[in-house]
Amino acid sequence: MRIFAVLTKQEKYMHRCLQLARLGAGNTAPNPMVGAVLVYNDVIIGEGYHEHYGQAHAEVNCINSVKEEDRQLIEKSTMYVSLEPCAHYGKTPPCADLIIKHRIPEVVIGCRDSFDQVDGKGIARLQASGLRITVGVMEQEALQLNRRFFTFHQYHRPYIIVKWAQSNPANGAYIAGANGKRVLISNEYSNRLVHQWRSEEAAIMVGTKTALLDDPALTTRLYPGKNPVRIVIDKKLQLPGNVQLLNTAATTIVFNSTKEAMQANIIFKKIKDGAAFLSSMLHALYELQVQSVIVEGGATLLQSFINENMWDEARVITNHSLTIEEGIAAPVLHHAQQLHSTTILTDTIAFYTNTHL
Repeated sequence: MRIFAVLTKQEKYMHRCLQLARLGAGNTAPNPMVGAVLVYNDVIIGEGYHEHYGQAHAEVNCINSVKEEDRQLIEKSTMYVSLEPCAHYGKTPPCADLIIKHRIPEVVIGCRDSFDQVDGKGIARLQASGLRITVGVMEQEALQLNRRFFTFHQYHRPYIIVKWAQSNPANGAYIAGANGKRVLISNEYSNRLVHQWRSEEAAIMVGTKTALLDDPALTTRLYPGKNPVRIVIDKKLQLPGNVQLLNTAATTIVFNSTKEAMQANIIFKKIKDGAAFLSSMLHALYELQVQSVIVEGGATLLQSFINENMWDEARVITNHSLTIEEGIAAPVLHHAQQLHSTTILTDTIAFYTNTHL
């Protein structure tokens, strides 16, 4: 990311749009995160972001935030928005029409919206009304911000994050002890960050063995965010009814090879077992409008996503102070490029992207 001091004037305001947009993380799906600012004479007179799915879009909140004494300046201002304004009726009216209604003469857009119902239509409507339009300011940053949204619509599957914690690789990187014995690997601060990550994704997934051995809750109890939809692969429906994944803390999707049913907050989805199980499951999640999934284990499930090249991002927590003599080996990434890393006390967290998509 370029430092703020060297940004151009347009980039400076687009940078602010992206800052605002990120405030909606975890709350806007299946809509994208969007931020908007209104600028008059190099002064921001209004700003807003898309806060919750089904509620007002960024452009609406931006215009509504303008003080009464400044409202006469709206038709002399420039609107900056991180994503192309919509031109269709969804949960809310078209934002392109709102901009035209308020006679805003110029709009600067971060990136085009590839969603079929928008995809250039908002830009075309604004241009047809005589507005000055600039597209592509901080485009890569804008695309990266909504990578879940764009992946979902481009590949017709959720954006997949594989995540695990492992012991010091100098003695062999392990994610559990012998016979799958649970070991607390990451420290309490890293655990809180993981719960924040959960709140930012639509769903979280584990396999049968992890559900049986660890009995995880897969909630955000360590962070004040919403619980993701929980997903468990239980092909033979082996899980007992008292596991935490089947409680009422959140909706749970159980992918299996036996039945299709709905039971309180539990959705049983039948998928034919075989080589195409993983891709069929992701297609089912696409149909259920699940835009992103963080896969937390176990090793076999994680490695399956990696081997079938069905992952977009990896987050690997390594506790360098922890040595496990023998246990379940950590997954091995293929076609991975490390983007950056951070250290929290004993833990180093490395972030990777898939270079073969």
